[in-house]
Amino acid sequence: MRDDTKCLHSGYTPGNTEPRVVPIVQSTTYVYDSAEEISSVFDEPTKSLIYSRFANPTVMAVESKIADLEGGIAAMCTSSGQAATLLAILNLCDAGDSFISIAQIYGGSLNLFSFTLKKMGIECIYVDNDATEDEITTAFKPNTKLVFGETLANPALTVLDIEKFAKAAHSKNVPLIVDNTFPTPILCKPIDFGADIVVHSTSKYMDGHALQVGGVIVDSGNFDWKSGSFPGLTEPDMSYHGIIYTETYRKAAYIIKARMQLMRDFGVYPSAHSAFLLNLGLETLALRMRKYCENATEVALFLKTSNKVTNINYPGLKDNKYHNLAKKYLKGASGVITFSLVGGKEAAIKFMDTLKLASNVIHVADIRTCVLHPASTTHRQLSEEQQKAAGLDPGMIRFSVGLEDIEDIIEDIEQALEVI
Repeated sequence: MRDDTKCLHSGYTPGNTEPRVVPIVQSTTYVYDSAEEISSVFDEPTKSLIYSRFANPTVMAVESKIADLEGGIAAMCTSSGQAATLLAILNLCDAGDSFISIAQIYGGSLNLFSFTLKKMGIECIYVDNDATEDEITTAFKPNTKLVFGETLANPALTVLDIEKFAKAAHSKNVPLIVDNTFPTPILCKPIDFGADIVVHSTSKYMDGHALQVGGVIVDSGNFDWKSGSFPGLTEPDMSYHGIIYTETYRKAAYIIKARMQLMRDFGVYPSAHSAFLLNLGLETLALRMRKYCENATEVALFLKTSNKVTNINYPGLKDNKYHNLAKKYLKGASGVITFSLVGGKEAAIKFMDTLKLASNVIHVADIRTCVLHPASTTHRQLSEEQQKAAGLDPGMIRFSVGLEDIEDIIEDIEQALEVI
């Protein structure tokens, strides 16, 4: 099936007289015929459903759909995108380990990497998104376990050269983890370009309607974990009767370990109802992503005509620094634009407060146009130096173009610019 069809049909195939729509299985527990049978499930948790902290039929249908869209072998949903990123890293890193990340990433991820993981004894080594392969490999330490990047960074809108970062990671026998939130698998499939693990904040375009927070980890099944650097996958897990994930689950070792070990202990699994709502968003994802790209391109071209606008950043524009990489990896540059105004932060705030259609919200990638000032919100806790490294300037506006009529969006921008 192609993506438009997968959005509607992957993950769930009803049998005779069964519901056409993915049903909400609103239950935490599952019944067994005997005590012996339920005991056997704790020896082999993938045998059947145990408890909805591990898995739920509604959530599993969504996991299967997302894995199919990304070209992975399996996926695991989480209660937030931050939880997905955290578990994706903790599945490989222990205290005393390190990992490499591009500097131009989401502010929440920067906080997670620079402070919380540091407290846990895990070091993040930052490299620039535009670093050469030699610069990336030089940053490695003997204890480095993975490389992390964002396909289309939030809010810097840098485009990751996935093949370059994958080549650097694989030369050191570690995987590349890519956050693919902004493009979604409709615009980019990082696994096709060498990424090993893909994470998403499903709260954004996948959900699309700002209804519920969520995340997902997708395992490509392509990485060979037997290099000797990942004992958690190749040595007995005594918390599960000495199971060795690479021997028992082979290609699915990574994602099964994440579920059996980390989801068991952290319990950051989404509810069935949240997964049901996410699936509704996924069903129209392919249609929506094309419209987001179309509207954002029109807005970006309009902004270029104003002498009050500076530093327009949208990889879909031909004069953008990352346009060639966008053409290589993306089928569209998504619906987010960043730009600054003459007058800096003060002008940005005045412009945002004058918008009538667009909403001032702590959100992005919605069906409704929304706007944010990253330096004073999502990246507020970072120093000026860290903000600059993340691709921010004090007056930068993040403009998330929605699905309204394009003329209405542009007219709203136009009337707000008049006050500058």
